[in-house]
Amino acid sequence: MTTTTTTMPSKNTETAKNGKKRRAHRGQREGERGEQKRTLTTERRNNVKHESEPPKNWEKTLATIKRMRKNGPLAPVDTMGCEKIAETDDKKQKRYRTLISAMLSSQTKDQINHATMNKLIALNKDTAEGILNTTEDDLDEIIHQVGFHRNKAKYLRAAAKICIEKYGGDIPPDLESLVELPGVGPKMGHLIMNVGWEKPSGICVDVHVHRITERLGWVSESCAVTNAGSPRKRTPEDTRVALEKWLPKDEWVEINPLLVGFGQLYCTPLRPKCSECDVVNLCENAFRDAAPKKSEA
Repeated sequence: MTTTTTTMPSKNTETAKNGKKRRAHRGQREGERGEQKRTLTTERRNNVKHESEPPKNWEKTLATIKRMRKNGPLAPVDTMGCEKIAETDDKKQKRYRTLISAMLSSQTKDQINHATMNKLIALNKDTAEGILNTTEDDLDEIIHQVGFHRNKAKYLRAAAKICIEKYGGDIPPDLESLVELPGVGPKMGHLIMNVGWEKPSGICVDVHVHRITERLGWVSESCAVTNAGSPRKRTPEDTRVALEKWLPKDEWVEINPLLVGFGQLYCTPLRPKCSECDVVNLCENAFRDAAPKKSEA
């Protein structure tokens, strides 16, 4: 006759299990606190003060800029921006064109970007498959007029491979996945979401928006300081965070082409045309960088 003996867990075993559970819970709590600490550390390192108070007269300023853009001449961005070159009835192709155009646009004028995109479209290189089926050298030759073309050729092929393998030749459907693509940063990610997916995810802040909002006094200098409390150089990402705290969301998509065109026509990087600008009485830095007037003989 076989006797089955049931072994009861010892007190030491129970204690060990309970201790393991307590350590697991404690580890989870410490992990959560660690995540909060990392977030705070990042915020302290960047030290962006998220001020939600809108700047004085911003609505009047924005309305004036809109009127100037509506009644004035067309800017390059109006006919050759990423939004224009991507236009097609095929939604998937529009999204991929937007991705390519955004990736090419860095350090490149709209006119050059537009011409390069037209070459890619004519050669059927405006899809993930078309890009990946082109060697890096051949692709570099096609896009050689854009800034940093060699790196961009490499990034375009790497991004195309990811898009084919993970998204069936389409582009990633959210900002987090977009900025994981080689050569795609936050500015491009927001542009692609806003134009390609038609889902506003944030303000696309390029050099024009960054410069003009600073000149207008829309972004406080205090939004970016060092850990010691002294001002540091503000980045486009600082500007984006600051703007999104007070600018109404229904302005987020339009503000980029609006200010880009304004910057191309009037508020240029060097010698802005303040004397031709209707915003001059609302701008905190009017004539600061403008060309000096010639003295009369």
